[in-house]
Amino acid sequence: MTGGRILWRTICALEEIWPDSGVAALVGTEQVAIFRLGESEDVYALGNHDPFSEANVLARGITGDLGGEPVVASPVYKQHFRLRDGVCVEDAAVSVPIYPVRVYNGAVQLGVTVAAAPSEKRQRLVMIGNGMAGMRVIEDLLRIAPDLYDITIFGAEPHGNYNRILLSPVLAGEKRFEDIVLHDLAWYARQGITLHTGDPVVSINRTKRVVRTRSGIEAGYDRLLMATGSTPNRLPIPGKDLPGVITFRDVADVGLMMDASRAQRHAVVIGGGLLGLEAANGLLLQGMDVTVVHGLEILMERQLDAYAASLLRRSLESRGIKFVLGAKTVAVEGEERATALRFADGSSIPADLVVMTAGVTPNAALAKEAGLQCGRGILVDDTLQTYDPRVYAVGECVQHRNATYGLVAPLWEQARVCAAHLAGFGHLRYGGSVVSTSLKVTGIELFSGGNFAGGEGCEVLILRDPEAGIYKRVVLKDNRVCGALLYGDARDGSWYLELMNEKRDVGPLRDRLLFGRAYADVQVAA
Repeated sequence: MTGGRILWRTICALEEIWPDSGVAALVGTEQVAIFRLGESEDVYALGNHDPFSEANVLARGITGDLGGEPVVASPVYKQHFRLRDGVCVEDAAVSVPIYPVRVYNGAVQLGVTVAAAPSEKRQRLVMIGNGMAGMRVIEDLLRIAPDLYDITIFGAEPHGNYNRILLSPVLAGEKRFEDIVLHDLAWYARQGITLHTGDPVVSINRTKRVVRTRSGIEAGYDRLLMATGSTPNRLPIPGKDLPGVITFRDVADVGLMMDASRAQRHAVVIGGGLLGLEAANGLLLQGMDVTVVHGLEILMERQLDAYAASLLRRSLESRGIKFVLGAKTVAVEGEERATALRFADGSSIPADLVVMTAGVTPNAALAKEAGLQCGRGILVDDTLQTYDPRVYAVGECVQHRNATYGLVAPLWEQARVCAAHLAGFGHLRYGGSVVSTSLKVTGIELFSGGNFAGGEGCEVLILRDPEAGIYKRVVLKDNRVCGALLYGDARDGSWYLELMNEKRDVGPLRDRLLFGRAYADVQVAA
């Protein structure tokens, strides 16, 4: 056998674990909590450390069912962790490690990874891409199977992995690039990972199982992980490639915008979505005169209805951002660089800097050239495996059940499943995600999740407080929350998302639902 081995260590007899409870076991230096569901032989194993209380207490938690999903409730702060993948129900960005566990001849056994012997050869894992989703897979894999692979990573950027979600605060001057680095170059060296920066992979030979980079480096693989992300769209208009026209995707783009803010005056952001508004706010704080151009009359139309969009527009206008809505951009004007933006009606506005935030396209070109099946993105199954069983894919490059994702929570869920299968623990499945968004503009509270628009068979609950600038919209279907939109007070966004994921019957809470978790919980307790 190549790589690290999985050995099954007997922990206790199944009958020693009371139904719907857990026990703790010390495996090496790790505390593991093992849970039994009811009188069955269904057992699960999670790390015993509760990340919220910072105590080893999960084994003392109570197991139960939330929306058909087996969970354990922490005995300290009562957060729920899914037993199948360790993800926190209330905050999907937080999770605890999972471990392979089974019942064999009446005994509960835990799978322990044993380091490869000197005579054994590790398998080779190559990852294309060095972003957040792929690196989350690597982190999980190093935790659950640290000796299984020799890992080689190829990244297009000249950096280690950083948090792209926080690029907007960097542009706004609220953070430095160093503050958002997740893995510096020294981290890769400490983990024994071979990292090639600034050298993207340009071809994959699936027959020989070899990748080749732009500089000519070749690396063989036993397993290949594609985490190529997405490519920002540019409007197909004259002048789109002029100097002064950029996209907003990586830290290099942030650098270009900050340089422009010191030399130019008029910035135009094309696209009134989440990323465009965050870019506009950052450029405003850098001292530029900023106009947002959007083809529709509603800002963030995928996340907001008309009323919430109007509140958001008024708030941003009060800060100094100007808007041109319902306009069709036909050209960027200029000779040597951008100087103006022209619209279909013949009018124009000055534009020394044009930032295009017109959506993204999954970066699947390399996969297509390698013969992998692709739609909008790289097609994967519920294990994140592609058409080729040796090739996996995660993140924004992926198309799963006809859906693509660009938000962090779904990518984290994909990463955990992918890592488990790369480690040989084939017990997890990715079934898709309920997505939610929030705007990273200081002083504006906004949350949008699920089907906030409603539709046939839906009931819409609305709370408006114009004086306070608060608007809440909660959508129910069959007495279950299926969408929520909050503006001005988004403190309960995670609670509504929790209700959506649990598919909990909220009939008893209906009259108090709009007032938030604290009020609903108090009334239920009373």
